[in-house]
Amino acid sequence: MKIGNTIYLDHQATTPVNPHILAEMMPYFSESFGNPHSLDHAFGWESARAVEEAAVKVAQMIGADPDEITFTSGATESNNMALLGLGRWAAGGKRRRILVSAIEHKCVLAVARVLQEQYGYTVEHIPVDRQGFVELTALNDMLGEDVLAVSIMAVNNEIGTIQDIGKISEYIRRHGALFHCDAAQAPLAMNMDSIAEHTDLLSLSGHKMYGPKGVGIIFIAHGLEERVEPLIYGGGQQNGLRSGTVPVPLCVGLGAAAELLSGKDAEIGRYELRCRRDAFVNRLQRLSWPISVNGPDSYARHPGNANICFTGFSAQDIMGALQPNVAASTGSACTSGMPEPSHVLRAIGLNSDEAESSIRFSLGFGTPDITAEEAGALVERSLERLSKADLASKA
Repeated sequence: MKIGNTIYLDHQATTPVNPHILAEMMPYFSESFGNPHSLDHAFGWESARAVEEAAVKVAQMIGADPDEITFTSGATESNNMALLGLGRWAAGGKRRRILVSAIEHKCVLAVARVLQEQYGYTVEHIPVDRQGFVELTALNDMLGEDVLAVSIMAVNNEIGTIQDIGKISEYIRRHGALFHCDAAQAPLAMNMDSIAEHTDLLSLSGHKMYGPKGVGIIFIAHGLEERVEPLIYGGGQQNGLRSGTVPVPLCVGLGAAAELLSGKDAEIGRYELRCRRDAFVNRLQRLSWPISVNGPDSYARHPGNANICFTGFSAQDIMGALQPNVAASTGSACTSGMPEPSHVLRAIGLNSDEAESSIRFSLGFGTPDITAEEAGALVERSLERLSKADLASKA
């Protein structure tokens, strides 16, 4: 999509709210504004019904039951609730190890570190291959009766790798461990209608799927609710798992987004997005300078993701030269300001120079072919300017 003079290619950082979704949300800001936990009057009943319907839509998208859905502020809170909640509940037990993949989101790695430092768990990182796939042999060797939980994201936020969640689940459940999946990037990338069957806890975020910011969910499978210690205490809303008044408009928006990304229309959208992304990558591969694509092949990655290494260039310099014409990213938006190279790119084998030469372009459903072509031309002109400037400095 293009906003003013800027081509927006950072949809994995955040997506714009779909106009249909926004329209569904609007009445709950002003007309149907009741507190959904006020059970003594019609205003509260109406809001409560809207939240329940949103939970149904999210549950249908992932193949769960509505009462397994708890609304949160987003995937970061959900990931914290899943791992810290489990870890605090099981503290002092026999299962003292937690496994996380080496390319997890920073919030998962951070909470795992808290569990290690404050609760005495042993945290181990599961290696991945050059394409970002979890090494199943290594995972199998690491699993044992002392593993409490395994956290592996469904779709990577930097290189777009789509994991085989079904196969991973088989390994984990064979040893009685619990499987947490950060699925924030999954709705745009894959059909999720059976993912709940393979996971015990799962996290989603509204603003990664054309819904609003500030809302997400945690799916907690039946029977596990009492094994997750809440992070927030108060009035006991949402079965005591997450106290506080739920934001009705945001919940409605997340439900509408889940409905939008379910079914055949979503599958068609993903296919068209993949074709558009591949055309954009092909445009970059025709440049005069060598580039390489970080991550897996086309069909094994997020359909909008193109993580490109521009050999011999600084990603920061390229991004500077592209401003204000193209919005992309040198890594995850959630690690902005971090001076070290991407831990994801290092985990798949890139050295520091290669990691610091890489840019993530993430196209969305609203990115037309002509805009992707224009973005490729802008990248080419930026590289030309940087090359000339480098030659001039050496003259």
